[in-house]
Amino acid sequence: MSVVTSGRYTFPNYNLVFFIFLQLGLHSVEGVWPLPQSITSSPERYPLNPQAFYFTYGSQSAAQEGCSVLDEAFKRYFSLIFPDYSSGYGFLRFSVDKPFTVQVSVGRNDCDSYPDEDSSEQYTLSVSAGQAYLKAETVWGALRGLETFSQLVYQEDFGSYYVNKTEIEDFPRFQFRGILLDTSRHYLPVQAILKTLDAMAFSKFNVFHWHIVDDPSFPYQSRTFPDLSAKGAFHPMTHIYTQLDVRRVISYARMRGIRVLPEFDSPGHTQSWGKGQSDLLTPCYSGSTPSGTFGPVNPILPSTYKFMATLFKEVSSVFPDSYIHLGGDEVNFSCWKSNPDVRAFMLKMGFGADFTKLEAYYMENIVNLTAALNRTSIVWQDVFDYHERRTSLSVVEVWREGCYLCEVRRVVKAGLRVILASPWYLDQPGPTHNWARYYTVWPLAFKGTEEQKKLVIGGEVCMWGEYVDATNLTPRLWPRASAAAERLWSDEKQTSDVDKAFPRLKDFRCELLRYFSFSDNAHGIPITHHRTLFYEVCLTYTDASVSLRLQAGYPGRASLCRTLQTRVPRCLIITDHVTFLSI
Repeated sequence: MSVVTSGRYTFPNYNLVFFIFLQLGLHSVEGVWPLPQSITSSPERYPLNPQAFYFTYGSQSAAQEGCSVLDEAFKRYFSLIFPDYSSGYGFLRFSVDKPFTVQVSVGRNDCDSYPDEDSSEQYTLSVSAGQAYLKAETVWGALRGLETFSQLVYQEDFGSYYVNKTEIEDFPRFQFRGILLDTSRHYLPVQAILKTLDAMAFSKFNVFHWHIVDDPSFPYQSRTFPDLSAKGAFHPMTHIYTQLDVRRVISYARMRGIRVLPEFDSPGHTQSWGKGQSDLLTPCYSGSTPSGTFGPVNPILPSTYKFMATLFKEVSSVFPDSYIHLGGDEVNFSCWKSNPDVRAFMLKMGFGADFTKLEAYYMENIVNLTAALNRTSIVWQDVFDYHERRTSLSVVEVWREGCYLCEVRRVVKAGLRVILASPWYLDQPGPTHNWARYYTVWPLAFKGTEEQKKLVIGGEVCMWGEYVDATNLTPRLWPRASAAAERLWSDEKQTSDVDKAFPRLKDFRCELLRYFSFSDNAHGIPITHHRTLFYEVCLTYTDASVSLRLQAGYPGRASLCRTLQTRVPRCLIITDHVTFLSI
């Protein structure tokens, strides 16, 4: 292959690669992901010149210049729409075209607020010659429309950009579309979280469920109880989330229309808490003597609830969202059973030997504490299953395997709201190309009234951290999480065919590859930005596919090799970040 050599660095001849690229045929957008509720497009297309492309506010828009959310979004999406222009690749040529303007109008000025459970994400988008009109009730709907517009733009010829004539009316099917990250079992650097928030925005997810603490570590740095992280984190300086880190994540998410839902799971999953807070956990007994080990939170002490009230008061002041996740799952009763003080408390309260009643007693107290802070609590389904007085509960997250829709039906019959997570545990082992199992999920396929089905407020993709850290998080999550994103956003009847969805998902996957550098120890090769990185690229064209062999390495190190079979030609973009992502 022809190369250009400069000093000790060797780079591919991009003109040769680009020439081969052109011989493979033209490209048009396969479709938007997730699929809008209504979309009509035509072959009529319009050229876009980044030097004559503008975002503007409509004259009647409630938000105008100075709206932080949209001002930042305009800058962000300009770079996403024109990545080659913003990176300054010299071999691209732009013709002199007429200006193209994207005019954005919103009905309400909520630029300084946070997205919440009632925020409208509805928008309409009309693309015609020289202009696109984006209308939304809120800035959050405008963000979703900007994402859709960015996916409509494509490149061909000698790097020219185009968009087709299009009409879209769109809104989400479910209001809650979340992704859970577990930062306790493996600490995730803030940058990995921010990267995930970007990918969430591309798929129109709107809730980041931050499972911030658990048994292995307590990385949240509390102002009120600093020993929790000082003694409970993997490292008290490098593996914590400071108050500044948390504010950064919340602000970054807000700019992308994403809520941040914190989870402080108790009374189980709290071993790390006990390291920094004495007398919080239950002492376990071996016979009549303490064993020196500890179990769940001690539910019989007044000091427990005083501590929890103070902690959640701080949490509610740090996290602005009106929801808070209280956990309540997988409580091991063996330590409670062994403790004579706990058994005596059980008799006093009339619980007998039913420790589910003790757990329900504890959770009811915690729910009441958070309700006093004007927060809506979410609990795992275990709390619902064990709770007799369910009127104190608000939202139940269904996570267990088996007939999960049976559980959904039981919860909505009790008049409670539901978040469905069972079918979307992406950390579970399995082939990396099994996206269809997460796509063919029907959240409302249970017997119930329309009013009961309205109580299913959405779903959530869960990425637990036993086998996931920053090195493999992104390729484990994407684009399989995008399959769940479409199920939660789009009309079910229009998106029930896996074969029809696949071309759009492949196209969307390539968009993700353009925006990010992924790595995965198990299913890809880690290649990061490096001044001394060299490439050797070989292309073989057969029918409608390209076999691309990439050899990359660093001087003095063993080279890394990978062969990729890909559809023509969207994925075939040569940059200094090369990644592999499995569907």
